[in-house]
Amino acid sequence: MSQPRTMESADRRFGWFMSAPSIALLLFVILFPVFWALFTSVHDYTLIAPNFDTFIGFDNYASAFQDPEFIHSLSLTGFFVLAVVVIEFLIGFLIALMLNSVERFKPIYYGILLCPLLMNPVIVGLIWRMFLHPTLGIVNYLLSVVGIEPVNWLGSTSVAIWTIIMVDIWHQVSFMIVLLLAGLSAMPSEPYEAARVDGASIFQSFFLITLPLMLPVIIVTLLIRLIFAVKTYDLIYIMTRGGPGVATDLVSYSIYRTAFVSLNVGEASAMSAILLGFILLLTGYLYRYMRTLT
Repeated sequence: MSQPRTMESADRRFGWFMSAPSIALLLFVILFPVFWALFTSVHDYTLIAPNFDTFIGFDNYASAFQDPEFIHSLSLTGFFVLAVVVIEFLIGFLIALMLNSVERFKPIYYGILLCPLLMNPVIVGLIWRMFLHPTLGIVNYLLSVVGIEPVNWLGSTSVAIWTIIMVDIWHQVSFMIVLLLAGLSAMPSEPYEAARVDGASIFQSFFLITLPLMLPVIIVTLLIRLIFAVKTYDLIYIMTRGGPGVATDLVSYSIYRTAFVSLNVGEASAMSAILLGFILLLTGYLYRYMRTLT
């Protein structure tokens, strides 16, 4: 018994030895920017005076929470994340359920649905900015064909955020479909066969079998999509630059503007740390909830 254990221990040490450089490089790439941002957030660091001579403690954090534009960007980001995640989940789950019951041409459906997801967000923003041009865009042209007045999709304070939500849904709903469909495909068939024998309806099977079994997959999918939605930056920068006014000023773009327009890197780092804290709290809560399900 001792020889196999010795060999297993040696294999484990060899594995750690071989993977140590990659792990060290990964930790450096991830942790160094985080610690640099945290260190910068407690100093009066600007691009005009890029030095760490003045330690100001938590003044940058206080300034961030007293900045009405940052508070607005946080609330707007919360609304944006809630809207895109909920709508994408509902659409994605519905399409995944339909695809799970289809056998013919499934690879073709996969290919069509994955096309938007494979596109770079910058390209998506450029394409939709052309489509939604108030005078030259194809969307307003199609609306005029059926007698609907043109809409200023990106220039109206009441419409712009919904336009960004619509484009994000078009781009990212495939992500939900792929993950949810993978979970549905891996589900066992025995509970459904037993339910049919007992005379359960389709709705009863869905609510009593599908949803409970899919709940861990749903939580993981929502968690991943939520984290990516909070960090949305590309579409905002390409399509609206936070405008009109601050109608689409999500927190990622607000941090960028503070750092590279206002040149206040210290306060922007504090804003980034605040955003990181919110994400970690939400991630921790969802992870603990997921652990109670398994």
